Amino acid sequence: MDFALLLGAFERTHRERGWPRQRLLHECLRAAIRGGQLAPGTRLAATRVLAAELGVARNTVLYAYEQLASEGFVLPDRRGTVVAGGAGMPVTSPVSGGQDGLSGRARHLRGVSGQDASAALVFPADAMGAFAPGVPALDAFPLAQWRRMLDRAWRALTPRQLNYGDPAGEPQLRMAIADHLRAARGVVCDAGQVFITDGTQSSLDVCLRAFADQGDTLWIEHPGYGGALAAGRGAGLQVTGVAVDMDGIAPTDADWRDTPPRLIYTTPSHQYPTGSVLSPARRMALLERARATGALIIEDDYDSEFRHGGPPLAAMQGLVADAPVVYLGTFSKTMFPALRIAFIVVPVALAGAFAQMQAQGAARGRVAEQLALAEFLRSGLFARHVRRMRRLYRQRRDALSEALQRHACAGAAIHGGTAGMHLALRFHDTAWDDLALSRRAAQDGIVALALSAHGTGDGAGWSGFLLGYAQVPAENMDGLARRLGALLPA
Repeated sequence: MDFALLLGAFERTHRERGWPRQRLLHECLRAAIRGGQLAPGTRLAATRVLAAELGVARNTVLYAYEQLASEGFVLPDRRGTVVAGGAGMPVTSPVSGGQDGLSGRARHLRGVSGQDASAALVFPADAMGAFAPGVPALDAFPLAQWRRMLDRAWRALTPRQLNYGDPAGEPQLRMAIADHLRAARGVVCDAGQVFITDGTQSSLDVCLRAFADQGDTLWIEHPGYGGALAAGRGAGLQVTGVAVDMDGIAPTDADWRDTPPRLIYTTPSHQYPTGSVLSPARRMALLERARATGALIIEDDYDSEFRHGGPPLAAMQGLVADAPVVYLGTFSKTMFPALRIAFIVVPVALAGAFAQMQAQGAARGRVAEQLALAEFLRSGLFARHVRRMRRLYRQRRDALSEALQRHACAGAAIHGGTAGMHLALRFHDTAWDDLALSRRAAQDGIVALALSAHGTGDGAGWSGFLLGYAQVPAENMDGLARRLGALLPA
C-alpha cells in the first residue's frame, strides 16, 4: 500500500469535506480500490500499522476495513485483509448511470448498515450456534399454547379486521402492554402512549425521524449497538459515541458542552454489548442533564426482563415524573424473533403528534398476531414463560461463567453477567486482535463476536468477545469454553 498516496488523499478530503475520520478513511480506500490504485489481490496494511501512519485510532481503521468488507470491496483472511477480485471495476446502471442503480442516499445507507460487518459476513441472520447473541431458548417456548391462541385470534377475526389495521397497533395489545409495563418495569404510561412496530430497528428509525431534524446530534454508547449507529447516520444526524465504563454510559462535562445532544440512545438495564448496568446515580444525572438541556433519552430495554441478581431494575422512564424518555421494548428476546412485534412508549406530551405521524406511514397489519399476543400477556402465560426463562438463563449463565473461568480467563475477564442473555469476555491485553480471533472461532464453529467491531466513536474501545448463552444447553458450556480458550494467545 502506498502510504504517501493514501495520506495525501486522506488529508485533502478532510480539508475539502470535513467528514468524520472513520468515514473519511473508508471513502479514500474505496476510491483507491475503484480507481485501480489498489488492485485485486493487494494486501492492505495491518490495522495498527495504518493507524500509526495516518495518526488515527485503530478503531477508525477497523471501521473502514469492516465497511469495505460489508460492501464486497475486500475480503478478510487469516493473514489480514485483501482487495477482492474485480473490486476495482466501475459498476454502472443502464437506468441511472450510477453505482448499482441506487441513489447516493441508498448507497450511503448500505455503507453504514452496522458496526458488526465482520460477523454479518460469517454468520447468517438465523445463526443459532454457540454463542450467537440475541437468540432465546426457542425450544423452550410454549409453542403449542401460542398456536392455540393464534388459532383463536384468526377464528375471531371479522371481515372488517382483514382491512388495514390501526397504525398505532391493535388497542387490545396496547392496553395489555401498558398494564404489563406498569407492573413489571415501573413504566408510567397508558395505552395511548404505546405504539406497535415490527422491531427495535423500526422503532429506532421512526423515533429519529419524529424527534430530531437532519444535522441534530445523537449520542450513542461506545461501544454500542450498530443498529443505532446505522439509524442515526441514515437519518442524517451527527452521531457521537460516548464512552461506556463499568457503570454504563459516562458522558463528561466536555461532552455536554462540546456536542450537546438532541437525542441520547442508551441501553441502561444491560448495556449492549458490554453488559454494564447503568448505576442509579448515573441514571438520575442523565435524566437531570437531559431535562436541563432539552434532550430526549431513548431507553432501549431490549432484554431487561432477565435479571439474574434480584428483581428486574425499574426502567429509567418511571424514575421521575414526566421523564424526558422514549421507552423501547421488544418481544424478540422474551418470546421469539420471528414474531416481529416491538413497541414504543412516548411521553404523554408528545403522544398526540407522534400518533399523527405514525398514521401517515406505519405498518398496519398482523392483526391476528397482535390479538394473540394480547391474550398471551393477559392470560399470565407471558409472565410464567419469562420466569421459567429467567431460571434457565441463570443456569446457563452460571455454567458459561464457570467454564470460562476454567478455560479462558488467564488473559481476560467476564463482564455483564448480571442480566440479559449475553456476557462479555474482555481481553486484558489490547494487542490481542479480537477480530482475527473471532474469525478463528467461526472456523471452529463458534460464534464469538468481536467487541471491537461494536465501536461507535473515536478512542480505545473494548476488545474481546460477545457471547450469547441463552440458546446453549448448560452441559455444553465446558467443552465450548475449552475450545474457545484454546484459540486465545498463551
